[in-house]
Amino acid sequence: MFPILAGVVLLYLGGESLVRGSSRLAERFGIPPLIIGLTIVAFGTSSPELLVSLSAAFKGAGDVAIGNVVGSNIFNIAFILGVTALIRPPSVHLDLIRREIPVLIFVSLAGFGLVLSGQVSRLAGVLLFLGLCGYLLLSLREARKQAGAGEPGAPAEPSMPVWLCAVLIVAGLGVLVWGSHLFVTGAVGVARDFGVSEAVIGLTIVAAGTSLPELATSLVAAIKKEPDVAIGNIIGSNIFNILCILGLTASVLPLKVVGIGVRDAGFMLAIAILLLPFAFSQRAISRAEGAIFLGLYGVYLFFLWPSS
Repeated sequence: MFPILAGVVLLYLGGESLVRGSSRLAERFGIPPLIIGLTIVAFGTSSPELLVSLSAAFKGAGDVAIGNVVGSNIFNIAFILGVTALIRPPSVHLDLIRREIPVLIFVSLAGFGLVLSGQVSRLAGVLLFLGLCGYLLLSLREARKQAGAGEPGAPAEPSMPVWLCAVLIVAGLGVLVWGSHLFVTGAVGVARDFGVSEAVIGLTIVAAGTSLPELATSLVAAIKKEPDVAIGNIIGSNIFNILCILGLTASVLPLKVVGIGVRDAGFMLAIAILLLPFAFSQRAISRAEGAIFLGLYGVYLFFLWPSS
């Protein structure tokens, strides 16, 4: 049990450091917290997925690499967004509805198509990675535009030095990765002691384990009243997972789709599409809608376990 408890503590401390550093960085340069959440925070918290997928590909386990991306994207929206909304319903900016969610739906559709094709070729991987580069350029241009516009009023507290913001962000990411590793190791050990099958462990604990940094960061952001960072982290991570993790991994080693079916990829696409009407309805994800997302994740697991 000690690794689990230590992992939880480290996840909280890492999330606290990352949210504090990123929010102060946004304040320092006048960049909207949403942009920071969609880029620095989201990509940083997805680093465990990148490491796992690359490692799996080099070991010849392409199904693990693809399953990691699909499973993490499902977990990020259905579980993390659901829990975050229960704690503090995040507001949804119009820019998020117009640009980020449609981008998420488009890349999820691309991921769904690749699963249906049965493989992710090197060419497909390169195209996905180029898509990430284009997305980053657009995000950078938007950040400069909004920073140039400026907002009246002085910050509530003195700006933190850039170097200290960077230290907090890097340290937070490192602690998050360490904490997620300890938590997964401890949880897998406990599950085995109780006779839980390897398949169920892989489909639940390990799959969700690489998304623990996203979970910790979004929860801390919600508690600290930084909803832009919380929802930006979730949507940005899902975009990064497909464009960078799947793209970069397939660029190095083409992947065969094994064990990941239409049900899994279809569910990933469906919950991404479901975000759009929820966001339009109230310009916020309410607690009731958060409960719906959690319920959908429970339904997915219910139908997933018998097949394992």
